[in-house]
Amino acid sequence: MSAPTAPAPVTYRHDGLLCTDVALDVPLDHARPDGPSLSLYAREVVAEGREGDDLPRLLWLQGGPGGRAERPNAAGAWLRRALRDHRVVLMDQRGTGRSTPADRRTLARFGSDATAAAGYLAHFRADSIVRDAELLRLSLQGDRPWSVLGQSFGGFATLTYLSLAPGGLEQAYITGGLPTLTGHADDVYRAAYARTLTQNERFFDRYPADQPTADAVAAHLAAHDVRLPTGERLTVRRFQTLGITFGTSAKFDALHYLLETAFTDGAAGPELGDTFLRGVEAAVSFAERPLYAVLHEPIYAQGGRATGWSAHRVREEFPAFDAGRPGPLRFTGEMVYPWQFEEDPSLVPLRAAADALAAREDWPALYDLDRLAANEVPVVAAVYHDDMYVDREQSLATAAAVRGLRTWVTDAYAHDGVRADAAVLDRLFAMARGEA
Repeated sequence: MSAPTAPAPVTYRHDGLLCTDVALDVPLDHARPDGPSLSLYAREVVAEGREGDDLPRLLWLQGGPGGRAERPNAAGAWLRRALRDHRVVLMDQRGTGRSTPADRRTLARFGSDATAAAGYLAHFRADSIVRDAELLRLSLQGDRPWSVLGQSFGGFATLTYLSLAPGGLEQAYITGGLPTLTGHADDVYRAAYARTLTQNERFFDRYPADQPTADAVAAHLAAHDVRLPTGERLTVRRFQTLGITFGTSAKFDALHYLLETAFTDGAAGPELGDTFLRGVEAAVSFAERPLYAVLHEPIYAQGGRATGWSAHRVREEFPAFDAGRPGPLRFTGEMVYPWQFEEDPSLVPLRAAADALAAREDWPALYDLDRLAANEVPVVAAVYHDDMYVDREQSLATAAAVRGLRTWVTDAYAHDGVRADAAVLDRLFAMARGEA
């Protein structure tokens, strides 16, 4: 593979950091390098004063799918720690940020051809992201391997990297992101619903007075046509998706402070207030990350079996989430449902493509089990004992299938541990050096 050409980089200084913007063209389909292309954007960050040092590069693969790389002015604790030893590469994964976007506006060119739109979107999974990263590595440093830090979905992509292009990696660090290698999406969501119920109990144990408030909001939504500031109706089932905030330390309490603002005195009695509705809209809208919704189940698809809207089907096995049953309301977690493509304006134009992706069976494998079993790249991973988003037992089964992968299982952090505390990356670096 030859190094692609890229335009001259743009460099600027920010808060003790030297940032360099990098862009290059990559194939939409890496199996057809002469076909349509996408623009890939990345930002290299180095601590000011160390720009002349021969520091190894560390590629940050963020969570998602469909999330842009963190910006230096808002990055978590991990970045400053990483910059003590590395140049950090923040790559906007294809379809996100300053890379060629994939959203309702750019996909409008496919018109009513859902098959074509789905075929296009099928090229935005981890296998394509890894091949993009390899072209970026070649552009930045030629054949020299680099290291990668994969958070959440970025950890999934790291396992794909170890499967497809291990020669490009010197070291791999994973935080909260060891996926099942062979399990179907049904297995993922079945375990996720159980963990989400546990997090509901934890939330309401902390804030017992929030239970009657949440129940009252649900009853009000069921009885009234309540509109968000953007104009669409807020349904009970959409309100329930606010439980996604239970999975991180930074946002676990967010629902509590949102519920504090729920009701106000209206002309005809209690109404849901604008502050509350604006906060809900910001939390439930996919306008800034449509790929997250479109690809959330396809990131698990492989092996000739459709996902078939897995989270929607598996939910029926957990009646506690049925808001129409007697009993306290329970919030859902990291699940995406077909009805969200009817209720969220940013997703409505993507419904047919999402249906086509859910029905697709001929997905290529994301992981090479034989190559992982013979892995020679040093890999260390933080596994969060009570992670709501990534199942601990599935993670440990994957760790056992990757030769030489060392885990640190901890109950001291939630899913966002690497962003919350630099000590997480400290521990992983120490493990890689054989000091922990």
